[in-house]
Amino acid sequence: MQSFVKQVQQSLQDSIETKRKLMDQEAGLIVRIAQEMAGALKEGRKILLFGNGGSAADAQHIAAELVGRFMAERPSWPALALTANTSTLTAIGNDYGYEQTFSRQVEGLGKPGDVAVGISTSGKSPNVLRAIRTAKTMGLKTVALTGGHGGPLAQAADLALVVPSHNTQRIQETHITVGHILCEIIEGELLNGARKNQAAERVSSSHH
Repeated sequence: MQSFVKQVQQSLQDSIETKRKLMDQEAGLIVRIAQEMAGALKEGRKILLFGNGGSAADAQHIAAELVGRFMAERPSWPALALTANTSTLTAIGNDYGYEQTFSRQVEGLGKPGDVAVGISTSGKSPNVLRAIRTAKTMGLKTVALTGGHGGPLAQAADLALVVPSHNTQRIQETHITVGHILCEIIEGELLNGARKNQAAERVSSSHH
């Protein structure tokens, strides 16, 4: 029992340390990513998210927070996880190869000004990397959530958040924490903007 308690404490300590390092090094970058996403949504663009395994779950989780709601009561925003449609994934995997599972969807669904968010703990997932490169050539803004040394994915994306850890669990835990922070900032940005517009409209109508 005692050895398991130590294991729990050590895992939690490692998770805290990873997040503390990220807080010290990359808080400003997280704000920039959130503002990029909020700016796209303000312009009527959408967010496309994708990854494999636990990162696929993260993509779906973040999309759900934006389409559903996070903390505030507000309109639904367009965010799509490219990991959820099994018919699309298996058709593309079967007909074109697994490497194209996300890039083919980006081709069909992406528009210039949308934001593509590729999630990979290693930064080396071929299908995530290919989708980010495709997105870039199509004029989408590209964001990578990765870890370790960042891999080629960090080099390929416009904005890359590299979690300072080589432990897959710690990286994934930090990615979903970052996902929640992004949603929090996006809601704040868009709702404050909407409130300012309403106030401005009230002022202009009172002058008529």
